Amino acid sequence: MMGYLIGAILFWILAWAFNEWLVRQKFRSFAANRAARIAVPVLFGVTILVLWEGVVRGFNIPSILLPAPSMIWARLIHSVPTLWADFQQTFLKSVITGYLFGCGLGFLVAIAIDRSPFLQKGLLPIGNFVSALPIVGVAPIMVMWFGFDWQSKVAVVVIMTFFPMLVNTVQGLASTSAMERDLMRTYAASWWQTLTKLRLPAAGPFIFNALKINSTLALIGAIVAEFFGTPIVGMGFRISTEVGRSNVDMVWAEIAVAAVAGSAFYGVVALAERAVTFWHPSVRGGQA
Repeated sequence: MMGYLIGAILFWILAWAFNEWLVRQKFRSFAANRAARIAVPVLFGVTILVLWEGVVRGFNIPSILLPAPSMIWARLIHSVPTLWADFQQTFLKSVITGYLFGCGLGFLVAIAIDRSPFLQKGLLPIGNFVSALPIVGVAPIMVMWFGFDWQSKVAVVVIMTFFPMLVNTVQGLASTSAMERDLMRTYAASWWQTLTKLRLPAAGPFIFNALKINSTLALIGAIVAEFFGTPIVGMGFRISTEVGRSNVDMVWAEIAVAAVAGSAFYGVVALAERAVTFWHPSVRGGQA
């Protein structure tokens, strides 16, 4: 069994050396540079999995404590219908719906706060207070209010995503300089024209920062909310149930699906940010 561990360590050393060489290379082709940037994290992830497999097999770690990646992969392959049903319930229904509602409502309220000094002084402190409420306290209340199905999970996701969007949008709208605003006034621009032509574009990086943060918060909120009541389907329900049954490989399979879904969601938002805020120095610097 120690052969697995030794082989994994050797693979890790070789992969580390190759990655160190790869990150220092400057290829003439843009496609080659992009491929190299993608290959580095992919190889690093594969190395972690190989090392994980070697440690589990080399030290004979019980699967109930830490299953090997091969065991988790086997469970993934043989549980596709169950995992797909859980993904639909948690991600497609709860996460996406709550994310859209929470981010959209936070954005609209931020515009209203920016327009009204009274709301800015009265609502923002309340928002900061509510955002500090623990999800384990909010989730059971939402279940009692909206029932055990996905609607209560949507409510939790809305609460979790609303205030990051609100605070970031307000901060972004205030990021324009006095000189820029004075220039718009010399053009006789209305408040709406100043908002759409100057302040919203300037707030774009702040808004997308909130969208990226919320892409992970929404998934965490929906999964945790399912621990407090849900139909017999969903990622959170499956994790809590299979832990009680000591089916740790199924728990890790659900975690893997959640990690892939969350990373893909974050990546989609990041790509949208690059397309919309292509003019921003951070984006132009990353493309150089």
